[in-house]
Amino acid sequence: MCPGPNYPGSKPGSDPGADAKSAIRRGAAALGQDLPDEQVQKLADLLAELARWNARFNLTAIRDIHEMVAGHVLDSLAARPLVRGPRVIDIGTGAGFPGLPLAIVEPRMEFLLLDSHGKKISFVSHMLGELELGNAAATRARAEDYAPDTRFDTVIVRALASLPQLVELSGHLVGEDGQLLALKGKYPAAELEAINALPDWEYDIATLDVPGLEGRARHIVNLRRLR
Repeated sequence: MCPGPNYPGSKPGSDPGADAKSAIRRGAAALGQDLPDEQVQKLADLLAELARWNARFNLTAIRDIHEMVAGHVLDSLAARPLVRGPRVIDIGTGAGFPGLPLAIVEPRMEFLLLDSHGKKISFVSHMLGELELGNAAATRARAEDYAPDTRFDTVIVRALASLPQLVELSGHLVGEDGQLLALKGKYPAAELEAINALPDWEYDIATLDVPGLEGRARHIVNLRRLR
């Protein structure tokens, strides 16, 4: 791993990697997650490499170190208590969120990160090797076209489409007893009304309190097939 860049938002003369690790450790603790040092290091390395690639390929609009920790890593970890395995797919993963952080902190689960954008999936594949994540793989495909042999225990998605569209695009990926987790911003009232009209799905919704994103609404919708 090459040394990370000087993150915007880090103090002059400070070690940006140390800044990131400290912020990740504090944020994870606020979420009730005590991460081993090795996992904290990998999460910090992920952000350092993302910043390097971002300078060339504009993979994500978030560039400030504190916003990267909160908006990428901690926002991903906030969904961790609801993720069920062993098989998890992150559709529309972009630069690898929430899939990469979850794969780092849940080594016993198997993750597939799916996206149709070539540069983004190239970055994800690169990070799987850099971070030695043997429990994860990356595939370039559209969710609606992807047809695995075995469906998934958890399908997770962040900021991809409306809830009815998500069901249409990825419902076929959800196992019989599986779930579709949709990370959302503000409370999606209109989308939930549309879900109520679907005959085969039910849902729960919870508010997420993400350290560093105070004042920004975050919700997670858990969609399941009706029995």
